Parts: sequence; C-alpha cells; structure tokens
Amino acid sequence: MTTMQKEQIFSKKFVLSACWQACLKFNPMYMVKNPVMFVVEIGFFATILFTLFPQMLHDDSPRLYNAIIAIILGITIWFANFAEAMTQGRGKAQVETLKKTKTSMRARIIKEGKEQWVEASTLMKGDRVIVRAGEVIPNDGEVIEGVATVDESAITGESAPVVKERGGDFSSVTGGTIVTSDEIIIEITSLPGASFLDQMIALIEGAKRQKTPNEIALSTLLVSLTIIFLLVVVTLKPMADYFDLMIPLATLIALMVCLIPTTIGGLLSAIGIAGMDRVTQFNVIAKDGRAVEACGDVDVLILDKTGTITYGNRMATSFHTAQTVELQDLMEAAYYSSLADDTPEGKSILTLIEQKDVDITRTTQTFEEVPFTAQTRMSGINLEDGTTYRKGAFDTVKKYVGFCPNEVEAAVQMISNKGGTPLVVTKNKEILGAIYLKDVVKEGLKERFQLLRKMGIQTIMCTGDNPLTAAAIAEEAGVDSFIAESKPEDKLEVIRKAQREGKVVAMTGDGTNDAPALAQANVGVAMNSGTNAAKEAANMVDLDSNPTKIIEIVQIGKQLLMTRGALTTFSIANDVAKYFAIIPAIFLIGIPGMQMFNLMHLSSPISAVLSALLFNALIIPLLIPIAMKGVPYRPMSANRLLRKNLLIYGVGGLVIPFIGIKLIDVIITPILKSLGLS
Repeated sequence: MTTMQKEQIFSKKFVLSACWQACLKFNPMYMVKNPVMFVVEIGFFATILFTLFPQMLHDDSPRLYNAIIAIILGITIWFANFAEAMTQGRGKAQVETLKKTKTSMRARIIKEGKEQWVEASTLMKGDRVIVRAGEVIPNDGEVIEGVATVDESAITGESAPVVKERGGDFSSVTGGTIVTSDEIIIEITSLPGASFLDQMIALIEGAKRQKTPNEIALSTLLVSLTIIFLLVVVTLKPMADYFDLMIPLATLIALMVCLIPTTIGGLLSAIGIAGMDRVTQFNVIAKDGRAVEACGDVDVLILDKTGTITYGNRMATSFHTAQTVELQDLMEAAYYSSLADDTPEGKSILTLIEQKDVDITRTTQTFEEVPFTAQTRMSGINLEDGTTYRKGAFDTVKKYVGFCPNEVEAAVQMISNKGGTPLVVTKNKEILGAIYLKDVVKEGLKERFQLLRKMGIQTIMCTGDNPLTAAAIAEEAGVDSFIAESKPEDKLEVIRKAQREGKVVAMTGDGTNDAPALAQANVGVAMNSGTNAAKEAANMVDLDSNPTKIIEIVQIGKQLLMTRGALTTFSIANDVAKYFAIIPAIFLIGIPGMQMFNLMHLSSPISAVLSALLFNALIIPLLIPIAMKGVPYRPMSANRLLRKNLLIYGVGGLVIPFIGIKLIDVIITPILKSLGLS
C-alpha cells in the first residue's frame, strides 16, 4: 500500500466519517442481516437491561460488574461496526444515468406543420419527431421520411453506423441512439414506459448478484458456530445450578459474545478494503471488496466485443488493387479521397498510408469537399483541374462507375467473408481497388486469453455483430466461444444459466446494452471508455479499458480468499482458546477440581470474564492492518496451503489469546480489587 493510499484510507476525515457510520450502525435493524453480529448486539442490549433493572431480573451480581461488561460489549460492537464502516458496501446496480438520460432528453416534435421542442418523456405513440445529425433519437420509432446513418453502438454493440430509411428492415430506430448524418422524421411507436430505455431500467433493477460459494460457505460456518456456542452457553446455566453455583446472566452473555466468531465478522470489511486498494494499483476502481474476492472463484468470463475486445472503430488495415493498378496509385487515390474525411475510418486510412512510408504527391490545387451522406454512401474531393476522387460502399460505387474489375469484386467478397467492411476507391470514375476496414482487436489479447484458459476460466464473447463477423473476431482474439447477434436479454440469460450451474461469472462490457448483464454478474467490470450506465451497473471500472485485466484481479481475489481463510482459522482458534480460559475460571469456586484446567491461572472468575471480553474487543482493531495488507499469495497446492494456514494461523490463534488474556488479567486484577470486584 502506498503512502498516498494509506493517507486516503486513514485520513482524519475518512476515519471520523467511519466513526460516525459505526455509531449510525449501532442498532438491531442493521445487524439483523448478520446473524453473528445480531446476537452480539442483542447480548449488548440485554446486558444494558440487566444493568438498569437487576432487581427486576433477580440478579444478585454487582451492578458495577454488569456495567463494566455492558461498556466492553459496546466497545466490541463499535469496533466491529467501525471495521464495517471503513469500506464502502456494495449497493444494487444503479440506473440513475439511464433515468437522467430519459428525463433530460428533448425532442423536436412536428405539430400542425411547425417544429417545437418538448420533453422526450411527454412523447406519445404516433407523435412525429424530426432528428438531425448529432442529435439523440428521443424514443423508439419508425422512419417515415428521409435517410440517415445512426450510431447504435451503445445499444447493439455494433460499431459501424447503420443506414436508416423508410420501409424495409432498417426503418426502426431506438431511443438513445445518435443520428450521425443527414436528418430523418420518425414516428414514435412505443407507449410511455415501454421504450428500450425503460426496458434497460427494468432489467438492471431486476438483476441480482449471486453470492459466491466461498461467501455461502463462510456464512454457513459462522452461523453454525454461533448456534453451537449458543447451545454451549445455554447448557451452562443448568450445569451451574446442579453444582449450586451462581453464574450471573451478564457473565453468560459475555461468554456468548467471546465465543461466537465476532472477530472474523468484524474483519471481513477490512479484507474487502485490501482488495479494493490492491486493484487500484492496476488502474481498476472497485466499488465493492466482495467483488474482488469473488474474482478468486471466477469460472466464466463474458466479454462484450465492441470497445472491450476491439477498439470500437473500424480501421484501415490493408489495400487491395485492381489487376492493372499500382499500389502507389491506389494509396494516392485513397489519400485524396480521405483528405476531407474527419471520421475515425478516414483518419485510419491516412495513418495506414503514413505507416507504409509511401511518397504521395501532394497537390497544390484547391479542391471541393464531397461529404458522406446516407443517400450517396460515398465521400471524396473534386480538384480544380476536374480530377475526382471517391471512396465508399461497394454497391453504390459500382453503380456510380458502372463497372467493377473482377479482382476488386473478389477482394470485396473476401473482406466481407472475414467480417470486415470494404471501401472501394475511384479516380475519375475508375475503380482502382478496395480498402479493408476491420474492427481491430486490441493487442496481446490472444496470449492473455490463453493465460485465462490455463487458470480454468472460460471466455465467451457476446456481440451484436452477425455470425460471420463474430466468428472472425472470436478466432483472432482467441476466445473459447461466442454468441452473435446477442441482445441484452441474451447476455443476461447466459449469465443466469451459468450461475444456475453453480459457476461464478465475471462480465466485462462498455455499452448501455451491457448494463443488465454487468449488474447480474458476480463480478461486473465496465470499461472506462464505456457509457455511464455500464459503469454504474458494474462493481468495477477498468480505467485502461483492457478486458484481460481480469487476470490481475483474479490473482488479487485469490489472495483475499487466502487472507479470509487464514483469519477465519485464527478466529476459530481464538474462540477455542477463550473457551478454555473462561469456563475453568467460572466453575473453579464450585468445582475445585477445575483448577487443573485453569491453565492461565487467572486470578478470579470476574477477572477471567473481563480479560477474555477485553481481549475479544481489542483483537479486532489489532487485526485490521493484517487484514488490509493481506496474506502473501504464492502459487501452491491446496494441501500445502491448508497445512501452512493451520500451522501459522491455527496454532497462532490458540497461543496468542492465552498470552493476551493472561496479560490483561495481570493488569486489571489490582483495579478489580480496588473496586471490590475480586
């Protein structure tokens, strides 16, 4: 942990805030979700009751003794609450961004032949709205006039803009998508509350993260131990009556608090902080420590394609010439046709030409820009000497020229079969060749996915692309399998199916369409390049937008699991030690033979109870630094790891309480004698 990170966690403002939160959590309603701490708090309030009304309960134990136990119990609970307050608990996936988007959207409605602005939330089915380039489509609808390109990447995951026009399969538009060229008039088709954004809100709110097997196992262990120790405490009363030995009720409550596993319950949040801190070293922001722990158990990784596996913009990767055309001539024509093209695709063409280190003849002539439109599906320039350069979609360019060489048609077919986008380049209405545009896979992914495979993690790519494009990207990236033409509900079902099979699922994504899946997954990692809705639905955000960052997070998760296992072992061993410290001292007066079990030689029953209770309270804050630093992670067999934890934390958990309780007993015995309690 760096100095800056320590200052952030242990700053005065942070600690004071944690103290205040610990006080706010000091109520039974908060603890009801945690059975272990609930029992502790009930014990605290019961002891307070015994202190205030000892006569009512016919308890002859000293009022001061009850009061001291009540205070120590209060400190114990406050320390446990403080550890809980020091981490930011994960809430349910948030949908505020989607709701704000929906409420803040405005629409240019056509009423009585005139345009007027209205709130998008007031749109009704049948309303007609005009949307121009750069504007957001306010609601789901059908194009009834005009042709335009629409960026649907945040909704479908497909990076290439889609041409929308009246009639056919491409007439429907979705609220929240952006018109990138021209303008269209749409007719609203969704009823209020039934739009795509409304469906996204419902899906995210309905998604529920599942507990990991380790979380379930630990919860079962803590509850089981709590029940066992409760039974032990309850049976002590009739045993004491049998030997005519009076045990104050406050003593029984103190014993119960010492025995049940309060230590690990209070440290779980500190372990979560450790994970949240360590993932920040890899440029990952974790909203929840439990999500980092869950990474240690991940079996399946679901990945969105656009913006996650690929960069999200189709980029030029190669040139394919006609038979009689020189590569130099094709690249020169591609250069001129892209001079006025400010799109990422156009810029990538110029970048590729620069990388080829080709000497392009720069013209000094003035030229007229020919911008891309949805109708022409071409762009380029006209030089003042009459020379024309164009690039665009194959079918429109072929229609524009009237003829296309066979080798160029073959190149176009090859590019399409590989899932790429072909752009045909012309000079003076002569086709010179084609440019291969593809959604580029991020560097080093194939090797990283191989590492995930060795760690036993299956990778599945979900994309809105067609099966051909999806197969090409999946093969290049090296994922285990893929799902093409997937909708948000498809991703959600894949995750739920895996979870029903008992698997722990991680999901990485960046779009609004990924938000429900990110909310449902045990671990949701949103790319920093993605939408706010995706970031809010996830419980981690990768600032580098690298989907294989999950490898580092998995290693950290395994370290947290080791830390939790080690501290759980220590906590259970502590309880055993405290049991043998208190029980012999309690029965020593009535059963002299118990002296042989009084290994610590504690001075009196009262001293034994208070020493054990104080040790139980103090051990929680003392173990917080260890929980936050974590147990060093080194790959080793499960048997070797178990032996190591039992030796260090099991034996240590037995020895340390004996030393600590005896030391406290030596310190407080004179004080108790001065108060007449010993």
